[in-house]
Amino acid sequence: MKKTFEQVKNDFKNANLEEKINIYTTTSGLTVDQFKELLKMFPVQHLSKLEKAMA
Repeated sequence: MKKTFEQVKNDFKNANLEEKINIYTTTSGLTVDQFKELLKMFPVQHLSKLEKAMA
């Protein structure tokens, strides 16, 4: 069953850093605006870890 964006957003909000990275890099079907919304909830001091995971 596919999750709604609200479910993904809630999971992301409650996730630890590694889980946030996993959700951000493996969730498909989101719009650019939805990815931006998740990114706003990502801890800025760890953006380099997210960038490495996406490379």
